[in-house]
Amino acid sequence: MVQDHELLIRPIAEGDLPRLWELVYKEEAPEWKKWDAPYYEHKRISWEEYCGKRAEIIGCVNNWVIEVEGVVIGDVSYYWEHEPSYWLEMGIVIYEPVYWSSGYGTRALKLWIGHLFTSLPLVRVGYTTWSGNERMMKAGMKLGMTMEARLRKCRYYNGIFYDSIRMGLLREEWEDTLRE
Repeated sequence: MVQDHELLIRPIAEGDLPRLWELVYKEEAPEWKKWDAPYYEHKRISWEEYCGKRAEIIGCVNNWVIEVEGVVIGDVSYYWEHEPSYWLEMGIVIYEPVYWSSGYGTRALKLWIGHLFTSLPLVRVGYTTWSGNERMMKAGMKLGMTMEARLRKCRYYNGIFYDSIRMGLLREEWEDTLRE
């Protein structure tokens, strides 16, 4: 568990499952999906199907919940792009619009980056987003990330082509921000 005032990130517990299912899988077309890679299909799944995956969800090291004042509002995650070279990509989703544009995502990402650099032998952390998600690009810039790549017009959504954006942060850059 890592905390910043009323916001904390922590491993998923059994008691989080109903809330996470409701936020992520209950609806066919949830509002958050319009910002989180909307060009990929989202599939609604039943509560029973979700619970069938409980063993791989609870306590998972690469997916934690974001909690504000005792309420789960989102999650942070990571996956290995190429583990032998320590190439890790991370992600974040704040599921409810009421929590958007209020700094929670940036703060949660800051905690997650700190946790990843502390617990893993990483040289770099990064994420990929799309040019339609300006909040995600701004959060990365606030955290000292660099736009490492812009793949032009390779994401198609609602009749419009968008760019794919890669953001990254090196360990030494992160450590410099902690000294400031």
